[in-house]
Amino acid sequence: MKKSTIWIITGVMGASLLTLLYLQFSYFRSVYDMRKEQFDQAVVRSLAQTAQDLEVYETQLRLDNALGYADSTGEDTIMRSAHPILPPKGSTLRDTIKHYLHRQEIIDQMLSVLYRPSDVPLDQRIDYKRMDRTLKAQLDRNGINLVYHIRVTTSDGREIFRCRDYDERGESDAYSQELFCNDPQPQVGLLYIHFPDQKQYLFYGVRFMIPAIIFTLVVIMLFSITIYTIFRQKRLSEIKNDFINNMTHEFKTPISTISLAAQMLSDPSVGKSEAMFKHLSGVISDETKRLRFQVEKVLQMSMFDKRAATFKKTEVAINALVADVVNTFRLKVESSGGSIRFAPDAEDDQVFVDEMHFTNVIFNLMDNAVKYKRDDTPLSLTLTTANKAGNFVLTIADNGIGIRREDLKKIFERFYRVHTGNRHDVKGFGLGLAYVKNVVTNLGGTIHAESEYGKGTTFIISLPTIKR
Repeated sequence: MKKSTIWIITGVMGASLLTLLYLQFSYFRSVYDMRKEQFDQAVVRSLAQTAQDLEVYETQLRLDNALGYADSTGEDTIMRSAHPILPPKGSTLRDTIKHYLHRQEIIDQMLSVLYRPSDVPLDQRIDYKRMDRTLKAQLDRNGINLVYHIRVTTSDGREIFRCRDYDERGESDAYSQELFCNDPQPQVGLLYIHFPDQKQYLFYGVRFMIPAIIFTLVVIMLFSITIYTIFRQKRLSEIKNDFINNMTHEFKTPISTISLAAQMLSDPSVGKSEAMFKHLSGVISDETKRLRFQVEKVLQMSMFDKRAATFKKTEVAINALVADVVNTFRLKVESSGGSIRFAPDAEDDQVFVDEMHFTNVIFNLMDNAVKYKRDDTPLSLTLTTANKAGNFVLTIADNGIGIRREDLKKIFERFYRVHTGNRHDVKGFGLGLAYVKNVVTNLGGTIHAESEYGKGTTFIISLPTIKR
């Protein structure tokens, strides 16, 4: 599948999933807002009914006190059986007129009481127990069964009452209701109520939406992982194709050379002198070693993939090992016009390593320095050792073509070959640095590279020293 097609499918699927998630969040928000609005209306109705009950109760008491109907129960009513609305049967006209005149006096007295503001202080006008009992009943009637806290203030903000177990949580979302709002402003009170668990209560009502949103997020996450995997596999496929092409070229040259040498040995027209036999056998031997080396490199990486690589760790003096490798490699560097220098500054160089594998690591890094040297500058290869934080540190620095920053973090990946390194005279599988990384990691160490394009590269290997 083409990369453009994958991107189109990714865009359509991504947009669809994000739109679905947006719709779910919008619906969740709408349901939450609707539930909040219903809750607000229920609280406002309950507060209004409570305020009305307080006013009716106070008015009733004032009328009973004014008309002399108060009794010991406190459950008085305005109209008593002793004062019927209609005159008794058999009353004379005079008695009827007196009855109605008396009733009119009562009505006038009632009206004067109703329209006269109360001169009682606000904190003495309210029966707080009755108010709390009425408010709780009204909230229950409106379907709200939550813990609440109340307080009462005067119109100028002076607090005159607060419930015993008052909790300030949720006070910023408090509801208010005027008390005795028909009285003059100084006599007006304010009842405040808030619910500490209001948000949890509202959220609990829309909890059925949470699983749908979570599953959508999981689908988006899995979709992202799938797309990432697809692109990664496509990239690996391209890299493996490059690896096959490189391997074909790597094998083609030694096979052709061996084939040509074999033909010369079997060709009767070619003279078979001892020097010729020695030369042809040397060519065949060298090319066979070259083939075997490349095959071994592929097999080594295969063993690392299967976790089947075995390491025979022994106590090794790394300074001496590196010195031997440098001496062996010196001829190759100097034959290309370069120079090599080794500075063994590490005093503690005793490390547990697999000598064969670690020798291959050093050879690989120095061989890369030779392969990717600059054409206009003689190669300068420097190896140093040091002790840092209880570790043995080996540094291999060159002045070659360097590595670009975007390629630096990928150089230890299998089959990866830096584009600038694909020179006509340099072939490879892209396995050398992957092998180096695996060996160092399996030895319990670390390796990283520092490079500036056009100026050179430095590889730094850190291995734990033996604790005495």
